[in-house]
Amino acid sequence: MTEQVLRIIPLGGLGEVGRNMMVYQYGDAYLVVDAGLMFPDSSMPGVDYIIPDIQFLLDKVDRIAGIIITHGHEDHIGAIQHIVEEIPAPIYATPLTRGLLEVKLARSGLLSKARLNTVQAGETVQVGPFQVEFFHVCHSIPDGVGLGIQTPAGLIVHTGDYKFDQTPVDNWPTDYARLADFSQRGVLALLADSTNSERPGWTPSERVVDQALTQVFSQAKGRIILASFASLISRMQQVANAAAQFKRKLAFAGTSMVDNFKMARKLGYLDIDDQLIVNLDQALNLPDEQVVIMCTGSQGEPSSILGRLSTGTYRQFDIQPGDTVVLSSHPIPGNEENVYNTINRLFGRGADVLYEAIAPVHVSGHASQEEMKLLINLVRPRFLIPIHGELRHLKQHARLGQQMGIPAENILVAENGQSIILHQDKIELGERVPTANIFVDGSGVGTVDHDIMRQRELLAQDGFVLISLVFDKYSGSLVQTPNIFSQGFILNGEASEIFDEVRRRVTEKVSRSNGNMQKDVEQLVRNYLYEQTRRSPRVFVQVARV
Repeated sequence: MTEQVLRIIPLGGLGEVGRNMMVYQYGDAYLVVDAGLMFPDSSMPGVDYIIPDIQFLLDKVDRIAGIIITHGHEDHIGAIQHIVEEIPAPIYATPLTRGLLEVKLARSGLLSKARLNTVQAGETVQVGPFQVEFFHVCHSIPDGVGLGIQTPAGLIVHTGDYKFDQTPVDNWPTDYARLADFSQRGVLALLADSTNSERPGWTPSERVVDQALTQVFSQAKGRIILASFASLISRMQQVANAAAQFKRKLAFAGTSMVDNFKMARKLGYLDIDDQLIVNLDQALNLPDEQVVIMCTGSQGEPSSILGRLSTGTYRQFDIQPGDTVVLSSHPIPGNEENVYNTINRLFGRGADVLYEAIAPVHVSGHASQEEMKLLINLVRPRFLIPIHGELRHLKQHARLGQQMGIPAENILVAENGQSIILHQDKIELGERVPTANIFVDGSGVGTVDHDIMRQRELLAQDGFVLISLVFDKYSGSLVQTPNIFSQGFILNGEASEIFDEVRRRVTEKVSRSNGNMQKDVEQLVRNYLYEQTRRSPRVFVQVARV
């Protein structure tokens, strides 16, 4: 009899922070968990975000039993509109997470295509051969769940993002009893969040932010502008509570903030008095000391409201001296430069800026080392697979597992595209499936590749020079002196002399060229400009015949 095995294929979230997507395969059936995005770093100019490569799934769409979303953060739902277009499988999510999905899909015009199903923490749903138990976990957003996935091969515990907050803002702690119950039944493998595996101790409670906000509101003399993720519903409630205490009105700036606020309030996840809320135009006409504005941009995204406020390009209002700006988030790894550049620009415009490094205005939603150890003790898995994190996070999580008594051969650190095969008595790597960074650039999905990224980097470094050559189509001779256009290529005061010499050399080269004339001219100009300036701009040659 052939042994039954479970295959796990990470399509995102391993070796990186974000873009979370995990695929479970048993027989011919597939279960997808999460569909997140990842923010670009400074080496990806022009890219809006990055999504998982689902090429592996496209010839299996009729065998995908379902898509489960663990919670409503962008690194877990941000790619859903792209997935829905390609994979018509049913989607399972808790009420708030479903609401956030609906807002996102409606904005993309895809809500009618999505097969959304509401589940509650504590429920069990049969999805193909997978019996999925949803258990509540604390995170920095309400309604987060982990998964107990019962397969014919064994029980898998997939945590999603979690922490063990004893005093959560919504008074709903992580379901310890369910975790202990899993251990009694025998857990084949634990796939657990690794984001904070380098942090010793325990992650502070979200209640810490209440105290920090009280201090901010008591000291601020002018407007308070607080930037957060639009999906951070619990932070909306905390800011509203502080606003009510200090007699300020609360306004939301930005479509995503406004839409998510209305949805969460309608579903009962926000308890905010009508009298407390004003629209942005009303807020801007109130005395500064009576206003708090929540907006997006806590990651320094240039197109976000806070990003535009920092550069003075937001249409509705500007930063002014006396404003207190609060960034209620932790910089995503790789995105620190954007965040700190935004903070510096805000300081330059006269704002008093508070952020995680100098004030407890944000608390991580991820477990630290002691919580990770407690989870392992509660679940007592046979195998440990660290997920959600850069390679250093995954490796440190693996070390913690060994400290907790899990044999090294029972712990597997994998990377995106590397399938994992689970047997009853061993874990091993299987075949690799194709994975790549799928860049979303405006309306283009996957139309930008690493070659284009490299070209953009080169253009950003030294600019470009365009040589325009116009020939007589009958005689083949130049009709006029070569024209030179340049952007982003900084020259000193001798620019006109250098370009005059470029024209002379190009004219001479064209008259003597017997081979690939365009390539010869490009090389000539590139070499000469480097010789004169020690810069290497991109050189393009445009040829026209009249």
